[in-house]
Amino acid sequence: MNIQVKPSDIIKEYPVTTRLLEPRKVAVAFGDGIGPEIMKASLRVLQAAGAQLDIVPIEVGEKVYFSGNTSGIPAEAWDVIRDAGLIYKAPITTPQGGGYKSLNVTMRKSLGLFANVRPCASHAPFVTTKHPDMNVVIVRENEEDLYAGIEHRQTDDVYQCLKLVSRPGCEKIVRYAFEYARTNGRKKVSCFSKDNIMKMTDGLFHKVFDEIAQEYPDIQNDHWIIDIGAAMLADKPELFDVIVSPNLYGDIVSDITSQISGSVGLGPSANIGEHVAMFEAIHGSAPALAGMDEANPSGLLLAGVMMLEHIGQQDIAVKVHNAWLRTIEEGIHTADIYDPVTSTEKVGTQAFANAVIDRLGQTPVTLMPAKANPGAGAIKLPAPKPRPVAEKTLVGVDVFFHARTDADELAERLQAASHDFDLELRMISNRGVKVWPQAFPETYCTDHWRCRYEVEKGARLGPDAIIALLTELAADGIEVVKTENLYLFDGERGYSLGQGQ
Repeated sequence: MNIQVKPSDIIKEYPVTTRLLEPRKVAVAFGDGIGPEIMKASLRVLQAAGAQLDIVPIEVGEKVYFSGNTSGIPAEAWDVIRDAGLIYKAPITTPQGGGYKSLNVTMRKSLGLFANVRPCASHAPFVTTKHPDMNVVIVRENEEDLYAGIEHRQTDDVYQCLKLVSRPGCEKIVRYAFEYARTNGRKKVSCFSKDNIMKMTDGLFHKVFDEIAQEYPDIQNDHWIIDIGAAMLADKPELFDVIVSPNLYGDIVSDITSQISGSVGLGPSANIGEHVAMFEAIHGSAPALAGMDEANPSGLLLAGVMMLEHIGQQDIAVKVHNAWLRTIEEGIHTADIYDPVTSTEKVGTQAFANAVIDRLGQTPVTLMPAKANPGAGAIKLPAPKPRPVAEKTLVGVDVFFHARTDADELAERLQAASHDFDLELRMISNRGVKVWPQAFPETYCTDHWRCRYEVEKGARLGPDAIIALLTELAADGIEVVKTENLYLFDGERGYSLGQGQ
């Protein structure tokens, strides 16, 4: 069965006849793969419920990529989004290879959508799950971390990806998590990080969490190392309420929570910024299911509910949510959550939407009914306070080399090339492990070397000395692929020692 979806047909199918509010303009992206089908289903439900939306379709995704636009979004779409300040987006497909950028990441970062909010609750006993009591919200930092997308191939063997974490970014997402908890009647915020290993980047996230938590004495708080935290979340999600984390961890654990609730197809997502908000399902475009009328529209529909809450159409949001809950508890399910034990009817995408529409105005009998939350969407954060400028002292440089050699031979060459400088070669590492001096013979080395030069303690270094050093190394035929200056900030070391130092 091949479903052909035209945005104009969807918009006209359920016209809004009663205008209780001024319609809110929203940019709607119909997406790729299953996107047009689930967007059609979701918009039909929202409009049948009386959502006051002025829908402006935009073209993004695969067609735009293949037109030669590697970002996947044309300039005119940006204009619509800025004008509306609101996006409702179906999943898109990013083509493999060819230098195509992830449009999801581009939109989140370019529009300042710093908070990714992903609620996940079980709907037992109507959706099969081992965790009937779970009700968790993941608040994911959305702009930084490894998703900065700064990657390089530096040698034949080694590639790098930079993890960027800023104090303002940490402050915004952590404060948003506590404000979200307070606004939505949540009792606890848990921080997930890996600061036992990444002591500076994840360490900053944890430090900011502890600082801001003190401002919310009415909200409990705790911290988990991401590995055991994710394990406990998968095993005992009822221990958690709101979880805040850096970008990558939040992406992973939100899929875990959605899957263990019954299906990733149930997961909605809000991307919140100061000027724009975007609402979408957490899952991908599933091109293998495209046109088959089998996909579950629930994630995108529930994202629409979050969108209505965000723009103040609380009553319509509750109406849709309760109709969806009633449909679920009556056992009318799409294939991904169908279970002969708990389901009464297996339906396709559009039939599921019809079932929800038929139940508008009804409330669930067994599941907890949704209630209006006037505070939803009203979270306003203060601007991060500027911090005093630290005294910054240059004390050394890490120089990265591409060389097929061993550590002792490399050290001999480097020392010979730098003997006339105040900088002293202190350490060579390979893949983060010290291999000179006093290496372990078992350590495997690639062709990528980090060589640390430092001045004597208490001495200061001028940038000219580093330039002179690099010039001397280049003259000696040693290939430098990267440098990182080593600084003290108010006398505190601003760089890691590395394993083995």
